[in-house]
Amino acid sequence: MTPTPEIQQRANQLREQLQKASYAYYVLDNPIMEDAVYDQLYRELQELENQYPELISPDSPTQRVGDQPASQFLSVRHNIPLYTLENAFNMAEFAQWQERWRRQSPTQKDADYVCELKIDGSAMALTYKNGVLVRGVTRGDGITGEDVTQNVRTIRSIPLRLNLDNPPPVLEVRGEAFLPLDTFNQINQEREQSGEALFANPRNAAAGTLRQLDPKIVDKRRLQFFAYTLHSNQTPKTQWESLESLQQMGFLVNPNRKLCPSLDAVQEYYQNWETERRNLPYMTDGVVVKINDFALQEQLGFTQKFPRWAVALKYPAEEAPTVVLEISVNVGRTGAVTPLAMMKPVLLAGTTVQKATLHNSDRITELDIRIGDTVIIRKAGEIIPEVLRVIPELRPPNSQPYQMPLQCPECRSTLVRPKGEAVTRCMNSSCPAILRGSVVHFCTRDALDIRGLGERIVILLIDNGLVKSIADLYSLTVEQIAALERMGQKSAENLINAINESKNQPWSRVLYGLGIRYVGSVNAKILTDSFPSVEQLSQASVTQLESVYGIGSEIAQSVYDWFRVPANQTLIQQLQAVGLQFKNTTKPATTQQTLAGKTFVITGTLPTLKRNEAKELIEKAGGKVTGSVSAKTDYLVAGEEAGSKLDKAIELGITQLNETDLLKLIG
Repeated sequence: MTPTPEIQQRANQLREQLQKASYAYYVLDNPIMEDAVYDQLYRELQELENQYPELISPDSPTQRVGDQPASQFLSVRHNIPLYTLENAFNMAEFAQWQERWRRQSPTQKDADYVCELKIDGSAMALTYKNGVLVRGVTRGDGITGEDVTQNVRTIRSIPLRLNLDNPPPVLEVRGEAFLPLDTFNQINQEREQSGEALFANPRNAAAGTLRQLDPKIVDKRRLQFFAYTLHSNQTPKTQWESLESLQQMGFLVNPNRKLCPSLDAVQEYYQNWETERRNLPYMTDGVVVKINDFALQEQLGFTQKFPRWAVALKYPAEEAPTVVLEISVNVGRTGAVTPLAMMKPVLLAGTTVQKATLHNSDRITELDIRIGDTVIIRKAGEIIPEVLRVIPELRPPNSQPYQMPLQCPECRSTLVRPKGEAVTRCMNSSCPAILRGSVVHFCTRDALDIRGLGERIVILLIDNGLVKSIADLYSLTVEQIAALERMGQKSAENLINAINESKNQPWSRVLYGLGIRYVGSVNAKILTDSFPSVEQLSQASVTQLESVYGIGSEIAQSVYDWFRVPANQTLIQQLQAVGLQFKNTTKPATTQQTLAGKTFVITGTLPTLKRNEAKELIEKAGGKVTGSVSAKTDYLVAGEEAGSKLDKAIELGITQLNETDLLKLIG
């Protein structure tokens, strides 16, 4: 049945009324419609769309929550890199940042700043095409993120359609998804009642919520979103105008923003919110300061990591006193034994804290911490806080200094402190704690990415004798997993499928998953590009490993030693036998000779590259680096405190590059 023009008009009218009501309620905090009326109009639209499915549009309020859970999140590339911000921890460091950008733009001495509260949440990039939301992506590593559009649509303060008569063809909005404190506390209460692990803080809860496969769970948690940047061919001329435009489009913009004409005005704003932030309904750990003028922002550009035109002015770590009830130790996947202070619960930075890391035995000696001590703990963005100092005047009588255990609490093996290290270790590779940590690491997202195989299931598998090494994962059966506590047939089938799919992960991920000490995901990629098979890597000498750009002596020695252990060789053979990838299936891209025939001079201090690193990059791309500027010089790469070479280059009309320009030129 085809809807009549009158029915189509009514559906459009209902969508428009509901969108206006949502904007007034979630963004303006000024409801224009009773809940009962909203529900009635919503049901009417829902009934029309059920009767005439062709009326359904992506921007309809009925389409916020999808019916089908996602099977996985795809990794996608950001339209524009989502950079992190440089940090300043006091006004003196902020003044230094100001001087740095002024040196980059010597003709621009004054600028307005826009101050916004730094929200403790999860950064997002939203893409709108012709005014309709089509994509929502997490920050990820700033270059790629996860497509969580289905979950983003559940956030009521994100419009599905922009409030614009003539929207641009493509518009991107950046902002922060976050959980209000009352919602965060309610979620943790519910998790505690159901026996689930508590979220450490609102930031982790927000990130975890966005990665829920079922959008109905996301909708229930009521995430919020503050928009703070927009990119389009109709972008305003200033950050302040940008924020005003975002609000007019239908976004929630932080109302506590301020336009500051000077450093003194920024300081006043910063100091005011250091105390006032405790009255906010959400977490904030600092102030984001941006140069207001977009033209100046574009002129200043970026370092390899940060925009030069913005800085995060952070507040000092929060501190709180509490009492040590017990000191225990935790054994990690590398055998490292980390002491933890178990304390009387205390509210710190918006969350209840009961334990804090003591790092190692040297730190315990330095603090002279004892059971019963009153201590000051702090939290500076870490999930697990740390003990800052002990108050000896409040120490109970007859207290005894704490001694690190001599035996592993998990396997009773003798603990060892290797020469030259601060960490005490269990050296038993069969230790349940090491096995547990190794298997969990092997299954993580950056390694083999075995969805559903978290710590709880790993513990069940080990405790039931089903997994005694990583290789045992690949001999598990549906029946074995289904028989475990709180596991069913469908969950078991999904887990076995995920384990089998992990066999397709590339060699670099397998290497990272093996958990070799000091080898992170980036180093694993570097190593597998240089050693395309496990045979080549296992036979490489320390000297050969060290010769790889980005691999230092510590990593090289660790990799070499790991492959000399017979048990590790056996593990590789077992994993090869079940079909894991231990060689590259595609050839790594070779560096193009984009700078062939060009002569460079490097001067000053670059933001992230050492001078020899920049020289190596230029030479790999076919360029030549000399020590002095002449008429034959094609480019001068200039960093901070560039001296007479810069003057000479200006005199000769030689093109000057900053670090970002150089990297773009290399490609």
